[in-house]
Amino acid sequence: MRYVRPSILAFSLFLPCIERNNGYRVSNSRMFSSMVYVDCFMQYVLETSVYPREAEPLKELRKVTAGHPGSMMATAPDAGQLMATLLNLINPKKTIEIGVFTGCSLLLTALSLPDDGKITAIDPGREAYEIGLPIIKNAGVEHKIDFVESEALPVLNKLLKDPGNEGSFDFAFVDADKANYRNYHDRLMKLVKVGGVVVYDNTLWGGTVAMPEESAPERWRVGRQLTIDFNKLLASDSRVQLSHVPVGDGITICRRIY
Repeated sequence: MRYVRPSILAFSLFLPCIERNNGYRVSNSRMFSSMVYVDCFMQYVLETSVYPREAEPLKELRKVTAGHPGSMMATAPDAGQLMATLLNLINPKKTIEIGVFTGCSLLLTALSLPDDGKITAIDPGREAYEIGLPIIKNAGVEHKIDFVESEALPVLNKLLKDPGNEGSFDFAFVDADKANYRNYHDRLMKLVKVGGVVVYDNTLWGGTVAMPEESAPERWRVGRQLTIDFNKLLASDSRVQLSHVPVGDGITICRRIY
């Protein structure tokens, strides 16, 4: 299955932005050639380093998810590979996931956890999760997952009412409504332990964060501004060590340092 990351979809809009800011003209043929180059580059990475090392349950779930109308919401395979490496480095036992969809990142995390590891997985709807659940069951990791069908903020607030939950999570992954990323971050900085890691998805928002507002598709502009504001918040947050990585649609890795 061919995968094209969201940032490539915005590339045709991004080049006119470069043209305007740098004072030179980008021809249609040059724009097309650049898009093809980036697409080929991405396919090279996927086919050489990502797909050959992808666990069979993840491969199966990726292919099933591709048939869903909202398949672009799934965690990108290259971002997932980086996250799996990160999980294996920090060896978490207790994690939290905000936004589940079909469960691509959830399955990846569950496969990385020890047998007694636990994931609190929060999503306001269960329908998409049911698509991936048979694959999760077949992979033998369903017992690690506590799926909570709810908006995330009430669940996070409930967790924080118990002082025993503060600093008890090793890892968190957030791929949910961008309007609440700031609220999630505030709470996760209390729930995740010092030295723990929080990963935020979609922090490049299709590449539009690097465009002037008028160059971005109108339907992406609200999300673009929310993402820009959130990226600035993270960059100024002294509580975290930060890495903003251009894989998938952009992921930001935050390690809590106090």
